[in-house]
Amino acid sequence: MSSVVVLDNGGGLIKAGYGGERDPSTIIPNCLYRPLSSKKFLHPTPTTEEDLTSAAVRRPIDRGYLINPDLQRDIWNHLFSNLLHINPSNSSLLLTEPLFSLPSIERATDELVFEDFGFNSLFISDPPKLVHLYEASRRPYGSVSVMDESFIMDDVKEKLCFVSLDVARDLKIARRRGNDNFFRCTYVLPDGVTHTKGFVKDPDEAKKYLTVDDGAYLETRKDMDRTEIMDRKKVDLTKNEFDLTNERFLVPEMIFHPADLGMNQAGLAECIVRAVNSCHPLLHPLLYQSIILTGGSTLFPRFAERLEMELRPLVPDDYQVKITTQEDPILGVWRGGSLLASSPDFEAMCVTKAEYEELGSARCRRRFFH
Repeated sequence: MSSVVVLDNGGGLIKAGYGGERDPSTIIPNCLYRPLSSKKFLHPTPTTEEDLTSAAVRRPIDRGYLINPDLQRDIWNHLFSNLLHINPSNSSLLLTEPLFSLPSIERATDELVFEDFGFNSLFISDPPKLVHLYEASRRPYGSVSVMDESFIMDDVKEKLCFVSLDVARDLKIARRRGNDNFFRCTYVLPDGVTHTKGFVKDPDEAKKYLTVDDGAYLETRKDMDRTEIMDRKKVDLTKNEFDLTNERFLVPEMIFHPADLGMNQAGLAECIVRAVNSCHPLLHPLLYQSIILTGGSTLFPRFAERLEMELRPLVPDDYQVKITTQEDPILGVWRGGSLLASSPDFEAMCVTKAEYEELGSARCRRRFFH
């Protein structure tokens, strides 16, 4: 029996491993990168992520969709040959792909899998389906209810952003000066010499927003140790750092109210309601109890609480709203794929290389139901 490679091919990270395992064998950035000390682009490895904040980056995926098959081929070749050490001709592939992908992108993906790498068979799944499968397996008896500097901006976002529960209130605080501004904090950029990774200058300062609770603006700590103040002044990093205030909660705000920031798109709560309403009315109560949060952005503090606040007024009063947070939103998709790949029916669900060569991409794709 051939081995099954599970590949969650994300725009930021590739999670890759074998069906039946709990965790992927390797996680690498889905890109090629060129550090300041190099004149050529290099392949990522699991240990190079910390250097990417100060490197030039080339990505094969943009906004979730494959835009550069040649670059993706290069990255996959490195992954399969040097990290997983597999022979594709003796392996099946379970690959994630976003919903509503264009036919041209689907054809390019199939060509990579069957023609360039020669995998024995292929199964395509969308990430939400695999997340649901994994969460259902954990609750078998319940009702499952900066522009081009992308890596450094991701690091800033992950370390400093949070979800606001009262945007109007927090904007007032963000306009205050000095210590009265509970949201101001400083991020130090990498300089490629003394430090190759960006960092938060004062981690305690970055957590001050947690003291703003239920509209009560707590007094700023006035008895700050003088030694702490002196320590901050020892290193002059002012030329290589920037302050953030309202950006810390306005960046995640795009998920909930993109229209307020000039984006002609529906917010997350409205998208959920639209998706539920497109299903049979008898399913609506169950669907509102089966909302699962996945993906790195759901790790923002207060994300689930804010989503419930936004969603509750849009849902009929007699319906319950249940939002499930995953133990690891980043690996949830891969773990669902690993579970599916280890099932006895998996091989029968796949499209084989022979079927692809006989029927072509479009007809084979019908088997995956999206």
